[in-house]
Order: sequence, then structure tokens, then C-alpha cells
Amino acid sequence: MIIKRLELDFFRNYAHLEADFDPRVNLIYGDNAQGKTNLLEAVAYLSASRSHRARYDREMIMLEVDSAFVKGEVFSRDREFTLEAKLFRGRGRQLFSNGVKLKTAGDLAGILNTVLFCPEDLSLIKAGAAERRKFLDSAICQLRPRYAQALVEYNRLYDHKTRILRDWPENPSLLQTLDDFNLRAAQTGAIVIHYRAHFIKRLREHAPVIHADFSGGREGLELGYETVSTITDPQAQPRELLPLLLEHQEKHRQAEIDARQCLSGPHKDDLSVTIGGQSAKTYASQGQTRTAALSLKLAQREIFQEETGEWPVLLLDDVLSELDAKRQAFVLNRIRGGQVFITCCEEEKLEGLEGGRAFHINDGKLI
Repeated sequence: MIIKRLELDFFRNYAHLEADFDPRVNLIYGDNAQGKTNLLEAVAYLSASRSHRARYDREMIMLEVDSAFVKGEVFSRDREFTLEAKLFRGRGRQLFSNGVKLKTAGDLAGILNTVLFCPEDLSLIKAGAAERRKFLDSAICQLRPRYAQALVEYNRLYDHKTRILRDWPENPSLLQTLDDFNLRAAQTGAIVIHYRAHFIKRLREHAPVIHADFSGGREGLELGYETVSTITDPQAQPRELLPLLLEHQEKHRQAEIDARQCLSGPHKDDLSVTIGGQSAKTYASQGQTRTAALSLKLAQREIFQEETGEWPVLLLDDVLSELDAKRQAFVLNRIRGGQVFITCCEEEKLEGLEGGRAFHINDGKLI
């Protein structure tokens, strides 16, 4: 998968940008706060219609402007695609592929896959479960349209159920709708759990190998899936998981009503990460944390390649500069093949990188 050309209008600090990229390595350099990360954000947005930094699309629209535009010319699956995203302040967004308006963001799945690693990804290891769920969701949504649809529906049902539990003391009749929302949440939740379990199984095949290479064989990385306690085999088919989710909901029904919040479902899932048998979240050093997070992202990249037969576009945002020469060389050896974007604060010759193009960004402009 290759992004050949990118065009931006009023996206973040870019009033306008047009750039043609190399199919191998693209080095994006410049001082801090000039727009390097914004460029990578635009590329990633075209792959999954979400940002790793913004909760709302309007945050990506330049201040005092009502709309923004992102357009990418992509080569994928032996075809040419033109992907477009139009963002409107207060009026949602529109997504297009080859001029055809898409009904849902899930319709983007598989056209342009990206793997992004940035300094904030250290939170993958050190932060709460929500960060690791976000990692899983972002990766699986790019590969499985059915998962993307189920996740959107589950989140919608979760929001409705949360309001029911919050407001029922003032309006007791709301509890009459609780069973219906529980059933529908369990149906979509079973799909979510099934796909998460299978993706984590794939991660377990790749990430520990990468981490062992990274650490010179001195450390062992282990991954696990923590989900609803009544489920012993999360890889089972959704129809087999459904009654187990309903059983867990029933056990927690009164507790949810009393606590006025959702206590049962995959919105509490976690990807457990241990190094040498100890919780990475609690005990990992800064170096171990960075290595573990990088291992997860590079494993994601290899899974995408196995799944699609094409390397996803790899986006490395100010990452290599934080690694010593040995670890930097390891990462560069792992990213042979496929298109890569690397940002850094100043133009530098990264040992091991051959070919490609360099782009100087200053104040939202390509110099």
C-alpha cells in the first residue's frame, strides 16, 4: 500500500499543501510545532477516519474556518484509489472513495492500512485499559469492516444504557427498556470480543519474537486477553459467546442498577502485557516500556502484511531519535519493504536508510 500524493486544505495548520511521496522512505523534518505530526495525522485519517490526537473532527479544522479537506491518491490491491475526507465544523463529515460517497467509515477498511507509532504510544503500556482497547480497535477496524460496524453499534448501545442507569431514579419507567438494551449490547459485544480475541492471538505470535530480538533475547514478552469473567474461550463464535454475556449481565443487573453505571461488557476489556512474568504497566522501565510498545506496533504491521499481502504504510512520529544507535538499526531492519514516513526535528541521515525523499516543513508549508 502506497500513498502517492496528499492534498490538504485548512487541515490543522495547513492552509494548503500538495505533496508527492516516495514509495519507500519519506523523511519529514523541521522545528517543533511546524506541522510534521499533522501531516502524519492526515495520512492516518484517510485509513480509518479517526485521529490519534483529536476526539472530534472539528479539532482538525483550522481555526476561524468552517471546513477542512484531505485528499490522498493511493495505490492498493493493484488499483488506484482517490480517498477524500471533507470535515465540517458542527455538520459532521463526508467520506469518498473514487468519487463515491461512503455510507460508513467501515467502508474504508482495507483500502489504506496504516500503523502509527508516536511518543504518546508509551501510554499503551503504562496507562489504563482504555488505551490498549483503543489500540486494538484501531487495528481491527482497518482489517474487519464487520468489527467496525459492531463496535460503533456497541458504543451507541452503551451510551443509551448508561443514560438509562443514570436517570432511572428520576424516571423509573426507563428500567422497562433495560432488558432490550442488554440483549442488543450482548449480541454486538459478542462480535467485539470474538474479533479482539483472534487479533490478540495473532499479536502473541509476532510481538514476543520482535521483543526478544529487540532485547537481545534477555526479556520475554507475554500478552493476554482479559474480558468478561463468564467467558473461558473468547475465540469462540459470537453465537456461543452470547449466552455467556447474558449470564454475566444478569449476575450484575442489580449491581448496575444500584451503582447507576454499566459494569458488564467488553467496554472493560484489557490487553495484559507482562515482561518476565511481571506487569509491564507496574514494573517496566522506560526502556522496556518503549520496547514493548514498539513491539506491539511492529507486530500489528506484520499481521497486516500477512492478512492483505501488502505492507501497511508505517508512520513513525519522532520515534527513532529517542532510540540508541543499536535499537534504531533494529527498527530500520524491521521496516524493510513498504512505505515509511519518519518525522524528526532536523534533517539527519539515519544510518541504514537508503533512497527516499526528504521534506522540510515550516509553519504548515512545504519548503
